[in-house]
Amino acid sequence: MKEMLIIIMGAVLANNFVLVKFLGICPFLGVSKKLDSAFGMSCAVTFVMVMATAATWPIQTYLLDANGIGYLQTIVFILVIAALVQLVEIILKKYVPALHKSLGVYLPLITTNCAVLGVCVLNITESYKFIPSLVNSFGAGIGFLLAMVLFAGVRGRIEYNDYPECFKGVPSTLIAASILSLAFMGFSGMIDGIFG
Repeated sequence: MKEMLIIIMGAVLANNFVLVKFLGICPFLGVSKKLDSAFGMSCAVTFVMVMATAATWPIQTYLLDANGIGYLQTIVFILVIAALVQLVEIILKKYVPALHKSLGVYLPLITTNCAVLGVCVLNITESYKFIPSLVNSFGAGIGFLLAMVLFAGVRGRIEYNDYPECFKGVPSTLIAASILSLAFMGFSGMIDGIFG
């Protein structure tokens, strides 16, 4: 149980995929303008991360590694993730059309979200077993959600502030993202300190 807690806390705070590993920046910057879109996108990414791990870990372990074709990992993982994203898009379109419409073009972009591929590859690289891999993927998704929701709040605040013209738009967004990233990097020693 302690190991699972360490994995989740590490994935959410100390090793946040967006703010520490800088994976998944496209939806982080593109969908974080509104809180509801950021939350919906994060839930979809979390679901895809967990499902992709549930599918890719056995494929890597029992198919690719067992047959000595582990070098096909990236291609196979991308195909699995693309299929899962299509499934999520079909489900959202049918059962939650408002969320599907608000996510727009960013929903299919989950296929190319490097955070999803990154968590699947990291689970294999870190030699996690199946359950710890799922826990790490869930923690990474929660970390993605936390980063998106926090940044949506920050962007909502900076939009109405008065600052020089040269900082308006993308520059202020990138500066705010870098400051938020620095704050999360402060968590790097916390996990070792608490659970040492």
